[in-house]
Amino acid sequence: MTENSLDSGLAVVILAAGAGTRMKSALPKVLHRIGGRPLVGHVLDTARDLAPAHVVVVVRHERDQVADAVLGVAPEVVVVDQDEIPGTGRAVEVALDALPGFAGDVLVLSADVPLLDADTLGALVREHRAARAAATLLSAQIDDPQGYGRVIRSADGTVSRIVEQKDADDAEAAVREINSGVYVFRAAELRTQLARVGTDNAQSEKYLTDVVGLLRAERLQVAASVVSDVALVQGVNDRVQLSEAARALNARTVRRWQLEGVTVLDPATTWIDVTATLAPDVTVLPNTHILRSTAVSEGATIGPDTSLVDCEVGAGATVTRTDATLAVIGADATVGPFAYLRPGTELGVKGKIGTFVETKNSTIGAGSKVPHLSYIGDTTIGRNVNLGAGAITANYDDITKHRTEIGDEVHSGSHNVFVAPVRIGDGAKTGAGAVIRKDVPAGALALNVTPQRNIEGWVETNRPGTGAAEAAARARSAQKADDGSQEAADG
Repeated sequence: MTENSLDSGLAVVILAAGAGTRMKSALPKVLHRIGGRPLVGHVLDTARDLAPAHVVVVVRHERDQVADAVLGVAPEVVVVDQDEIPGTGRAVEVALDALPGFAGDVLVLSADVPLLDADTLGALVREHRAARAAATLLSAQIDDPQGYGRVIRSADGTVSRIVEQKDADDAEAAVREINSGVYVFRAAELRTQLARVGTDNAQSEKYLTDVVGLLRAERLQVAASVVSDVALVQGVNDRVQLSEAARALNARTVRRWQLEGVTVLDPATTWIDVTATLAPDVTVLPNTHILRSTAVSEGATIGPDTSLVDCEVGAGATVTRTDATLAVIGADATVGPFAYLRPGTELGVKGKIGTFVETKNSTIGAGSKVPHLSYIGDTTIGRNVNLGAGAITANYDDITKHRTEIGDEVHSGSHNVFVAPVRIGDGAKTGAGAVIRKDVPAGALALNVTPQRNIEGWVETNRPGTGAAEAAARARSAQKADDGSQEAADG
């Protein structure tokens, strides 16, 4: 199937109605995130890659929250509500009600199985159609089948039925072939058999798996395709499985970028979301997270110990031991170590944000440097500026945030405070320790000149009995002794 072709004979039903109680979370299970997307988002992406004629998502638990998330990433899908009748069979039944007249194949997926890919599912659909089966299920052989429905086969090897864990006898529970919860059905037969499914079972639910036995009773063919990689069909039911799925997805993502020409020095400590993009010849050093929609251009080096969230990094830039969110870093710029870039930071070409610098909602022009120990907030900095150590733009007056404007080719002394709103003209300079409260004209030197005043004996008078007072007294006595010796020598 080509990327843009539509399979008019395929509908995808995604089951997202469950409560997911084992997650022990206020957030619906299918909205827990791995790889930068919620679980259901990964399933929606895979469904979209199959180019089906219809996608239907069935919701119930926290209905509005799940529906909003689904429609936020896939507005073209149809969201339907499961009623009070429990079970996967009922969920698929209400989904079919949203597809009146559809007579093709129905692919059923679970919203909590995020690692299945379009290649595996496409092959399943092709096998189903080639076999002219009424139903084809995706199964897997696993060493510990606890918790899964078992695929029971007849003596001739054909699929006979599926038995849920709670309904299995000892012999059935010993079967290692499990049902993954992924099926392809012919729509007409599925509609007919779902109408016959009851709730006489250990959980009093309408099982979709019962359709398999009913189809076989009608002597209709049911096929099973055994997946080669068990990880593809593993569901997420608790936080342990969530982390396992996240690590498996991340390993797949990192490997994909390595094959695209990205150097990842330590894949085990590198996390890259599926929504991020990296260009060839990017280098990613250990303990680095490249998250959400971050885009890194060719030749950039990221890490070690760096987290980028929704950032843009230009070609040849270096970002070291940095935490950045919604920031733009220009080509050949350098950031870090120990820098904190908050949303709205824009660093120009060959610019620098150095050690222990925090920036927010600020533009730093090409070639400009904020080398160390500084806070730059709500500020516009021109080209080729150098701010001395300890520069602070005091942007907040307890009521309103104000902006600081620093022109081109400005050099500031150490420990300057720029009290916004204030503008520093092109080419201006400021002295060490200056507090700049007024605009500085272009080419001017701004100084705060205050004579130094020493109050002799202050510590001994005001802090008697302290270590400082005792040290001062000893020093004063020693000085007097030295002065007396010098006078005697001179006399």
